[in-house]
Amino acid sequence: MSTKKNIAKFGCLPVAALFGIVLALGGGEDDTTASSDAKPPAYTVVQHDKTGNQRQVVIEVDTTKDLRAVFDAVTDQLDDEAGYYVQINCSTGGTKAMDNRLANGRYAVGRMGAAVTGMEEGGTEFSTNPDRDCPAKN
Repeated sequence: MSTKKNIAKFGCLPVAALFGIVLALGGGEDDTTASSDAKPPAYTVVQHDKTGNQRQVVIEVDTTKDLRAVFDAVTDQLDDEAGYYVQINCSTGGTKAMDNRLANGRYAVGRMGAAVTGMEEGGTEFSTNPDRDCPAKN
């Protein structure tokens, strides 16, 4: 066997081993962005606009665990054609002027939702705010 074939054959082993270790350790998502298969923790919808092409949905939770599951559970129930902007706040740590925002998301229902959000029909976008605590630390 030639030296080039040995390098090609065995040069990939460290990369494959590293990939296997990352998968075994679960490298990737943290608790705040767990997959949509996760059961959402308890949440309360405190605002849900029912009219207009752009609608806001505000949710309060008591934990940072499985925020993506909360987003997915809420957006699964939205079917009016519109662009939805979803805010997930901690139920503690906010003030009247400023929420303790944990995550933000968008959801486009139908053509109007796509036009309002700038995404494809049925598209979603979700992100968490790093270094937030819930319940909030005093």
